[in-house]
Amino acid sequence: MRSLLVALLALACVPALPARAQDAGGERPNVVLIITDDLGWADVGAYGAPDVRTPHIDGLAHDGIRLTDFYANGTTCSPTRAGLLSGRYQQRFGIEAPLPTDPAVAGDRGLRATGYSLPQLLKNRGYSTALIGKWHLGYKPEHSPNAHGFDYFFGFKSGFHDYYTHEDGDGKPDLWENERQIERRGYTTDLVTDRAIAFIEQHAREPFFVDLAYNAPHWPYQVPGKPSVAPDHGKHVLPQDANTSSRADYVAMVEHLDAGIGKVLAALERLGVANDTIVVFTNDNGGEWLASAEPLTGRKWTVWEGGIRVPAIVRWPGRIPPGKVSDQVGITMDLTASILAVTGAPVPAEARLEGMNLFPVWAGRAPEVERTLFWRAKQPNRSQRAVRRGDWKVVDDAGHTYVFDLHTDPSERHDLANRRQDVAQALWPLLAAWEADVDAEAAALRPPPSGEALNVR
Repeated sequence: MRSLLVALLALACVPALPARAQDAGGERPNVVLIITDDLGWADVGAYGAPDVRTPHIDGLAHDGIRLTDFYANGTTCSPTRAGLLSGRYQQRFGIEAPLPTDPAVAGDRGLRATGYSLPQLLKNRGYSTALIGKWHLGYKPEHSPNAHGFDYFFGFKSGFHDYYTHEDGDGKPDLWENERQIERRGYTTDLVTDRAIAFIEQHAREPFFVDLAYNAPHWPYQVPGKPSVAPDHGKHVLPQDANTSSRADYVAMVEHLDAGIGKVLAALERLGVANDTIVVFTNDNGGEWLASAEPLTGRKWTVWEGGIRVPAIVRWPGRIPPGKVSDQVGITMDLTASILAVTGAPVPAEARLEGMNLFPVWAGRAPEVERTLFWRAKQPNRSQRAVRRGDWKVVDDAGHTYVFDLHTDPSERHDLANRRQDVAQALWPLLAAWEADVDAEAAALRPPPSGEALNVR
């Protein structure tokens, strides 16, 4: 039985279009990867937002391809960012929840540098690399952006900070330039935008990769242009709180974010590199309570569609036809494989990427590919798992099994578990085998308990 499960898992996870330099042809296009934080699936005009104006993000969709069935690797920030950097399921590295915001509590936890991270492989290919914005993958130097191959880092290391004081959830300064703490005045979204533009200006005559990791619209919900100090060091306010935030506050943050993206896109045009630059826009997980995922169900922290399906847009002039819409299923770690493929970056077998290169599909040179993808969210009081294969999705929420046909029911309103036991029986072994596989790898990476000797063979 175990060998059958392993075989099923291997069949489910084989990338149909592996990350080779097959699309590069010696080219080294620039890459600007924009990843926002806690943005709802329906909080962009191109995805149907009725009350949010995002002309610059919408312009990317007009000039490129909009993906309707794209997913985050995780249900929260650290897991998805680990999946992006590694190109693999983050569970393999034991990162299944946001890392603690206090460095003393986080301790040795973080994404270890393997030498195969996305920025490191691009750096090996001759790219200048930068992470501008949120990190949230560890505090120690060995877990830092620089250790993973980013030549330059400007931003913060915790999960959130005050947009004006730049203090983390414990009231400690959290603004960095490489490994040096710094002080700067200004709204974080603006600081991130300006630093990204400065890096692009500095490296416009050589291939560059910018991971533009905006923290907006993640809480604290501080409105741009109105300097404030977030109460309780940025504690997440909820609907039932007396001095809560509003949808209008959230919308103002998203629209200001869009304006920042517009400045970055204008800089690419001004510098004459827009046609040689791939621009990717996506988000790290579902939105919080002020966000909208209509018509999807669920929020951040859950494996329901509203917790993992995210907006995703890709623009590459001359390669991806403008105005395309695709329901090709994809996931964050596919961006890793896709970027490495089209930039011609050599990928050692040891990297063991689990994503696939989707550029041939996006460009219309290859047919859509059926995918099998997995998610798991572990919380102290609730555990969730899910697998999607083709249009079918099986959800295990706190021991309750649900079956959905996402083609006809993307909102997950019609549970078919009482009629389609065959689907559950087909997908459940895949999920079980995947869990066993990632957990075994994570266990092998964990240090032994204090005082226990390593068994070296």
